[in-house]
Amino acid sequence: MNAIQRGYSTGRKVLLDVLRRLKASLMDLAPIILVVTFFQVVVLRQPLPQVGEVIAGSLLVVLGLMLFVQGLEMGLFPLGEDMAFALTRKGSVFWLLTFAFFLGFSTTIAEPALIAVADEAARVAAEAQLIGADEAARNSYANGLRISVALSVGIAILLGVLRILKGWPLPYWIIGGYVLVMIMTLFAPEEIIGIAYDAGGVTTSTITVPLVTALGVGLASSIRGRNPMVDGFGLIAFASLTPMIFVMGYGLIMFR
Repeated sequence: MNAIQRGYSTGRKVLLDVLRRLKASLMDLAPIILVVTFFQVVVLRQPLPQVGEVIAGSLLVVLGLMLFVQGLEMGLFPLGEDMAFALTRKGSVFWLLTFAFFLGFSTTIAEPALIAVADEAARVAAEAQLIGADEAARNSYANGLRISVALSVGIAILLGVLRILKGWPLPYWIIGGYVLVMIMTLFAPEEIIGIAYDAGGVTTSTITVPLVTALGVGLASSIRGRNPMVDGFGLIAFASLTPMIFVMGYGLIMFR
């Protein structure tokens, strides 16, 4: 009987936790749902198209968001922090920096948002006759964009980790980087500037952010004299900054 009661109590706790997480996900998405519904019904004065599919899709999004956040808490955040602790205990700066570079590169090259932006940029460039209209030319252009951004994020995470190790102040790096972005904007082809600025945003998405954030916090927590709140964050800022520089450089090579 006690085993049955314990099982019932455990099941009840799991169910309550799932409902709590579903409620949190629903509250996160509620502003988007309210805005879309308001403009559709009040401003456009039109009924929601395919109401059943919209409701079903919204429920799937809520469920997916809940599972995604749970996955981050269970897997990616602990993994990133554990890797940072392990590499710090190993005492090899070379392997730590190598891991930082390949972490940034691999997470970015697989970023769904970057894939979508690169494909769209290739399509528009082909329509504008900046590149060949055939599929091979579009794929080459899109892959070049993706590799440029992935390399830039890899280098950004490497520099960010080196900054944490050395204790260098973050503002100087960020200000200097954006000054370089402004200078390059004056010389880069206008066809690539908008893509370059967007590339800085698409790198900070679902795959890159959790692992990189966990790496920075774990690294700052494992080094004596470093404050996780001060030194552990800032890697994402590097990951947003360097793609703009690299993509504009890629445009200079491609279009000139």
